[in-house]
Amino acid sequence: MKIIELPIEFEFNGKKDYIYPSLIILNNELTLVDAGYPDFLPFIKKVILMNGYDMRNLKNIIITHYDDDHIGSLYDLKEMYPWINIITSEIESKYISGEIESERLVQAKEMLTNMPEEEKEFGKWFVGQLENLKHVSVDEKVKDGDMILDSQCKIIATPGHTSGHISLYFPNLNSVITGDAAVNENNELVVANPYFCLDISSAGQSLNKIKNLQAEHYYCYHGGKFSL
Repeated sequence: MKIIELPIEFEFNGKKDYIYPSLIILNNELTLVDAGYPDFLPFIKKVILMNGYDMRNLKNIIITHYDDDHIGSLYDLKEMYPWINIITSEIESKYISGEIESERLVQAKEMLTNMPEEEKEFGKWFVGQLENLKHVSVDEKVKDGDMILDSQCKIIATPGHTSGHISLYFPNLNSVITGDAAVNENNELVVANPYFCLDISSAGQSLNKIKNLQAEHYYCYHGGKFSL
């Protein structure tokens, strides 16, 4: 078993940016963690193929939480590879399936009403981005402490950024996939984008929770891999 990060370079607001989804390889089966922005399927497919793996072996997609940069291409992936098993927490599954309006969309609408005029264009774009996300049925709902992927991966509840956020701990690899429970900023693990955290206090507790695992490697969706 191994984990590799999948650096994806793109342009946002005229600037170069990156995200770092993770790919778990176990018994020749692939598990993708988080699915990029909308229309990122070609980027995801390209970087998986560049690492020498076949999309036909993609068995699972684990979604750490419902944000447009993490679930944007989930619908397209499921359409193209319908056998994929989608895994997420019980709370996040309700947003992904469209059962209820997502916390992030509720937050974005509230923020828009209080934004200064010069920021409202971005606020409207962000609300539209969230409203246009396509819903997908979740196949497997997990909770804190569950062991998945042949009991090689432990689900760690890391609320704060969103209430149902999960991270993934791999005891045998001494590694954590953080989602947005932590970002690698200046070679330090910190809370991801506090401005958008739904509960900053819980986010701090969740960061400490995964730091206390004292893993050798932390695979951060933003900032890339952090190693002690």
